[in-house]
Amino acid sequence: MCGIVGVLGNHEAAPILVEALKRLEYRGYDSAGIATINGETLDRRRAVGKLVNLSDLLVHDPLAGKSGIGHTRWATHGVPSVPNAHPHKAGDVAVVHNGIVENFRELREELAEHGIGFSTETDTETVALLANHYIQSGLSPREAAEKTVSRLHGAFALAFLFDGEPDLMIVARKGSPLAIGHGEGEMFVGSDAIALAPMTDKITYLEEGDFAVLTRNSLEIRDTQGRLANRPMRTITIDTTQVDKGGYKHFMAKEIAEQPRVLDRVLDAYLSNGASQITLPEGDFDPAKLERLTMVACGTAFYACLTAKYWFEQIAGVPVEVDVASEFRYREPPISPNTTALFVSQSGETADTLAALRYMASQDAQILSVVNVPESSIARESNLVLPTHAGAEIGVASTKAYTAQLTVLAVLVLKTAHAKGKITDVELATHLADLQSLPGLLNQAITTENQITDIANGLSNARDILFLGRGSLYPLAMEGALKLKEISYIHAEGYAAGELKHGPIALVDKHVPIIVISPSGGLFEKTVSNMQEVIARAGRVVLLSDETGLKLASDGIWKSLTLPDCSEFLAPIVYAVPAQLLAYHTAVAKGTDVDQPRNLAKSVTVE
Repeated sequence: MCGIVGVLGNHEAAPILVEALKRLEYRGYDSAGIATINGETLDRRRAVGKLVNLSDLLVHDPLAGKSGIGHTRWATHGVPSVPNAHPHKAGDVAVVHNGIVENFRELREELAEHGIGFSTETDTETVALLANHYIQSGLSPREAAEKTVSRLHGAFALAFLFDGEPDLMIVARKGSPLAIGHGEGEMFVGSDAIALAPMTDKITYLEEGDFAVLTRNSLEIRDTQGRLANRPMRTITIDTTQVDKGGYKHFMAKEIAEQPRVLDRVLDAYLSNGASQITLPEGDFDPAKLERLTMVACGTAFYACLTAKYWFEQIAGVPVEVDVASEFRYREPPISPNTTALFVSQSGETADTLAALRYMASQDAQILSVVNVPESSIARESNLVLPTHAGAEIGVASTKAYTAQLTVLAVLVLKTAHAKGKITDVELATHLADLQSLPGLLNQAITTENQITDIANGLSNARDILFLGRGSLYPLAMEGALKLKEISYIHAEGYAAGELKHGPIALVDKHVPIIVISPSGGLFEKTVSNMQEVIARAGRVVLLSDETGLKLASDGIWKSLTLPDCSEFLAPIVYAVPAQLLAYHTAVAKGTDVDQPRNLAKSVTVE
């Protein structure tokens, strides 16, 4: 969602802020702006659309000053427009905000009673007006910010800048992430460490409810009780090349191509003793005692969990419940004693997933997490953290993070199955050898890109597309459909192939392509039967299978794609690559914004 940056620096802030905001573009946004203090004067510039529009504005109407805050806005309250863009300014106060102030209407009514009017549709303007009202009432900037934050309900990350205070910035965090960077006589603020990486590698992550006062040479953090909080300063390493396209046209293309290297990194992290053993990170978890598992996630991570459900139940003999976080948190299901819950999130800050985790923790459940950011809120609140080692993923549509999540979950399944005696040493060795082949298999899958481009050109004119799969490939059918609609804006749905005749087959005609994901194997013949039902109704079938499968079932299909032979266990990971490439090249053919599709945000940190 929205991105926040802040600088108390020794150099002109505007170019630093804009460059930092560029590194937050991946989060999704529809307007941007900055505010700086020049001498004693607070001023701002804002623009709708891409950051280049803000950069153009600053060329013609520059902002001077070495202190500033910046923001990329993903609209919640109010349409994308200059008045609704951040920073919001009221008198002596400028504010940037990520999150939602749930009681802003109540606060507006209170301010209106004092004769204070409004010029925007946003909840954030209320924050600036309230803080300025307190300053006009005689409170200091710090007191005003503190009192304002205490009045807010909802989730937020906030940064305040004050007229006449070039060496002061106040920030607060509740529900939305915020990091503070330490420099030499400088301080920085960012929604995540990626934004701050060029300025510093010394980062302090605010905890839930923290309120912090920054100057160039000091940092004071207080917790929800107003007590001084000694949050650790961490030295982080972010490969800055990961936020460059590296010669690719889009970040998504680069991140698809990175997957063999990413999975090689994952396997190096979890396999030891010549790749003959699985080593999990240290944490409070004994896989031998796992009797039942609840898995919770959102979006693509949810489909990774659905895939892992098949693995856990078939290989490890562990019954699994999988739930969408936004539903689970409000259903508040009864939790049995000794329950283990596993949460999957690329960012580790997904608002609904984090809320679901906290509910489970309140029920004394054991908490496991699979995250790409080990310093994230979800990671910090887990008993065992399983990092995905995917590196920074900039494209909004998840690719390498998804296959890394699947690979980590596969490792956890095998560790659990072996610890519980569900697979033998020999069977474990076979599975681990299969895992070791994954990077090579993904490389082979990527080599089909030219064929996929041709198929995608044929898909780009479709209005509706169906994806079909069975068993552990059913979740991939849903994930493939999600990828396609995310970036191409073509309506797509994924179904279990056996459910076709229970409704979806009514959609099939000569205009509807059907992507069938079906390597040869145990469920292949049944899937082919469903595929033939589609062909009989003039549906245009694209069959993704291996050489054996295509020899058996190529009659009547529109297009085919030959993928490498692999075990049924690995198929959901290997076949994810062509699903991603189909979505990517279809979007390219349509000319949509692949990396930053409309209305979407990379990290959903508000409800």
